[in-house]
Amino acid sequence: MKTNAARILDSLGIAYTLRDYEVDLEDLSAESVAAKVGMPPEQLFKTLVARGDRTGVLMAVVPGNGELDLKALARLSGDRKVDTVPLKELQPLTGYVRGGCTAIGAKKDYPVFVDETIELFDTISISAGIRGTQILLAPADYLRVTKGKVGPISRDKT
Repeated sequence: MKTNAARILDSLGIAYTLRDYEVDLEDLSAESVAAKVGMPPEQLFKTLVARGDRTGVLMAVVPGNGELDLKALARLSGDRKVDTVPLKELQPLTGYVRGGCTAIGAKKDYPVFVDETIELFDTISISAGIRGTQILLAPADYLRVTKGKVGPISRDKT
């Protein structure tokens, strides 16, 4: 199924592949999705929504095997403090649900901050904007579309 994110990529002439997977509402973890689409979790990037004290709402994109480092995100975004938004605010802010959030085609053009490990890969996987579909594309294309600022914003899960 073509999502808004896929249509935006089409309009920009960006090559990508859609990969569907079976959704398990009990396990929306990035590791589970990565296994279902046949990619290592570090190559699948999840989009988290946060709010900075200066920036306001922003999106943080981190590898599936990592977790967001809020202090590092604050440094990269120019905020003193950053916190993830409550789950109930996700859909009103972005138009997306948990497990289907992407920085491409959100309700507003929020600033996007991407973990530096994205540059290690030829292809990455991101949500297509719905649960059950991932978009595989080149990191450079993703960064261009999202105007993502790259930096060290994730850490290994503890």
